[in-house]
Amino acid sequence: MKNLKSEVAESSITELYQEMLKNAHGPVAIRMTNDYLFKMLMQEADQVLRALICALLHYTPDQLKDLQIINPIIPGDTIDEKSIVLDVRVIFNNGSILDLEMQVVNELNWPDRSLYYACRNFTRLNKGKRYEECTPSIHIGLLDFTLFPEHRVFYSTYRLKDDTGYLYTDKLSIRVVDLTMTSIATADDRHYNIDKWAQFFKSETWEEIIMLAKQDTNIAAAATTIYQLSEDERFRQQCEAREDYELRQRSWENRVLRLTNEIEAKDEALTAKDEEIASLRAKLAQYESSEDTQ
Repeated sequence: MKNLKSEVAESSITELYQEMLKNAHGPVAIRMTNDYLFKMLMQEADQVLRALICALLHYTPDQLKDLQIINPIIPGDTIDEKSIVLDVRVIFNNGSILDLEMQVVNELNWPDRSLYYACRNFTRLNKGKRYEECTPSIHIGLLDFTLFPEHRVFYSTYRLKDDTGYLYTDKLSIRVVDLTMTSIATADDRHYNIDKWAQFFKSETWEEIIMLAKQDTNIAAAATTIYQLSEDERFRQQCEAREDYELRQRSWENRVLRLTNEIEAKDEALTAKDEEIASLRAKLAQYESSEDTQ
């Protein structure tokens, strides 16, 4: 596989983009939310990784320094079902750690899981260091489902605060992008193109991707990288293996949801029966009381 980091960053993006325009059309072969594709895209295209992080953190390009992925994977290596977490762990700005993760299946554990990863990264304090030398830890999840149905937000940031909203520390934060909620993106979200990135990852056809690429050179770089990656047979096989795994997980998710709904329906029926019995007992007690007074 080619070294796309240097190719996309240094060669003419126009030339690569024109090549893609000539050949790409119809449905995408690999869903853009595929976590293996996401990790390889971030790993192979430094320009894309920097642009996405800047958008999500509201940074300008000069604010993002010393960027390095610290958990890369080797292209073509087998990713088995035990390697279910394909997060992109980045160290930047003299020690801050950021976890980027694409997740399409709601395994019903995201709050705990994201908190675990954020805290794990924060506690990596080298021996001999002082507590105040801990560097910020940020976890960002791009989710293809709504985390809190009762609290629908496109892009949200969670920090440690007291009950009045006073910030305890800014060194630990968890952020969530709901890829299904681009329609409610705020003005800030649109200003930083977070909605465009979400639309890009949700794209199902090359026509959609090309339309977005025309509006943003960083998305054009991402589209070009994905187009070239998808030409590699081993890469496609890995993505398909992940798709198969996700389908099985979705089946499990649907089964759990169905069983949960059945249990809730039975609980409601039992509650109704209990209320009916209680009402009948109250009427019986009232009748017996009236009989005793006669």
